[in-house]
Amino acid sequence: METNIKITAAPMIEKSGDLAAILTNLQAKDILFIDEIHRLSPAIEEVLYPAMEDFRLDIIIGSGPAAQTIKIDLPPFTLIGATTRAGMLSNPLRDRFGMSFRMQFYSPSELALIIKKAAAKLNQDIKEESADEIAKRSRGTPRIALRLLKRVRDFALVKNSSLMDLNITLHALNALGVNELGFDEADLAYLSLLANAQGRPVGLNTIAASMREDEGTIEDVIEPFLLANGYLERTAKGRIATPKTYALLKIPTLRSQSLF
Repeated sequence: METNIKITAAPMIEKSGDLAAILTNLQAKDILFIDEIHRLSPAIEEVLYPAMEDFRLDIIIGSGPAAQTIKIDLPPFTLIGATTRAGMLSNPLRDRFGMSFRMQFYSPSELALIIKKAAAKLNQDIKEESADEIAKRSRGTPRIALRLLKRVRDFALVKNSSLMDLNITLHALNALGVNELGFDEADLAYLSLLANAQGRPVGLNTIAASMREDEGTIEDVIEPFLLANGYLERTAKGRIATPKTYALLKIPTLRSQSLF
């Protein structure tokens, strides 16, 4: 698009004036990217609505009967909002976006390409099979892939190796507790909790209490990848383990136990 992009996050926009300052500094055809947009307060959303609809900023000066509204024209710009909690978006805000997209997990081959490019920027030599191994364990997420790449690089530095080969990569990833599927201790603890319930739905609050985790962390960090890969089902009564979970953990189901 040959234009500039301004990036911010909703938690950083605490007052209407914060948003007004961002909007008035935009140039024509700029892109404004707001991460975690579901965390905008209703008052700030009200400021955003005329900007989205008419490229206009309404500023109220004063209060009571003497209050005045000043209208400031804004240059045409593109607004992109990102969220992992689409259900928390207010309907008025959601309806004002012209298009809505749901992002998919990256494939291992796509992640491997990202990893190799990132390694080049770090001036780090990496074997093809090492990039593939990191990609396989990155849960389809570039952010995780880059984090694992840097940790494997740390292991290579400790080993005084200028090359990230497969042996160093496997040693590092296993030491970090990331298995071949990209699951870590929290994932396995979550799946074990469901599997041990033997088909009974487990509520989110029960899972959070048992794991000593925040419910938001479970919903936003742990569950999406497991759900996308068929390791759990969400029902109205709670979460249920799937046959893939029992097979992974090598835990027999009550049905299989009854056959013997």
